[in-house]
Amino acid sequence: MTNKKLVLKSIVSSILMSFAIFCLTGIGFDVANKGEFILEGYGFTKMVLGCIAVGVGFGAPTAIYKNDKLPMPTKALIHVGIGVTVLTIVSYAVGWAGNSGSIAKELLNIGCRIALALVLWFLYIRRYRKEAERMNARIKSME
Repeated sequence: MTNKKLVLKSIVSSILMSFAIFCLTGIGFDVANKGEFILEGYGFTKMVLGCIAVGVGFGAPTAIYKNDKLPMPTKALIHVGIGVTVLTIVSYAVGWAGNSGSIAKELLNIGCRIALALVLWFLYIRRYRKEAERMNARIKSME
């Protein structure tokens, strides 16, 4: 698969993950507000477009992993850093953040976004390493 196709696949995968998290979070807010979760002023449309932007923000930087000159921690920092930056900007733009009324709560929200991004990154890395191990084992068994 070419680099462009891999990045496109990563972007689509990231957008789908963004939508899944959006839907689960929306269910949580709907339940927490006892069915009174109201969006006005094209709020839902803005949030869906925000999900797409977040997916691109996390998916596109995966191209950095093709650079063999950078160490893995630097690649991860660039990838997650860009993703979290886009997520934070989108969060304030579409109303996911910024209405807590407290700097401490906003910092906690940012910390949670970073933690979630790192957990998801770790799960993906683990999955790809296991896949590589299976492929290497299969190659060895063919010899």
